[in-house]
Amino acid sequence: MPVAEEALKNKPGRISAAKTAPFLNRILDFLSSVKFGVVLLVILVLFSLVGMLIIQQNVNGFDAYYASLTPAEKFVYGSLGLFDIYHSWYFEFLLLVLSLNIVLASIDHFPSAWSFISRPKLDASRKWLIGQKQSSVVEMHGENERMVVENVSQVFKKHGLKTYVTEKKGKLFVFGESGRWNRLGAYIVHVALLTLFIGHFCSLQFG
Repeated sequence: MPVAEEALKNKPGRISAAKTAPFLNRILDFLSSVKFGVVLLVILVLFSLVGMLIIQQNVNGFDAYYASLTPAEKFVYGSLGLFDIYHSWYFEFLLLVLSLNIVLASIDHFPSAWSFISRPKLDASRKWLIGQKQSSVVEMHGENERMVVENVSQVFKKHGLKTYVTEKKGKLFVFGESGRWNRLGAYIVHVALLTLFIGHFCSLQFG
């Protein structure tokens, strides 16, 4: 009986944990989504434009600009922190969330990108190839399979593709690619953005 009671006590906890995991996964998926990152970046750009249109309090000529505003404008702009928008809590919060989005997105997508670079898939089934958005079926004739493979390889090389010929389960595959390292371009942009954000944060802390 005590064993049964202990099992019943532990059961709700397990059910709760099982229900919590998908929710956390959804939150992480949302935070790491590219669309969410783009939205955050657009909002930051809009706030930056506001900071350019409204003279900031640490810029020369602010006193004259402030004196030219109506009392209502002074109240609204001051309440929203628009006179010092780059140091406002919501601007810093957006930078923090966007930085988190960049880090999580990089963690999610970098392994697959690096796997494609380090271990490219050199073979594929006919069904998979035909199922791609860009695919076509071309009939080629030659004395034998090796001759056809050689002809395809020459066409690939003529168009600047690095060519690999592999054999698997008695079938020959010709794989051509170019710009393999371009897949890392996004991560270079990520590092550049994070560097800018860190620089902005340091300037806020140390002046």
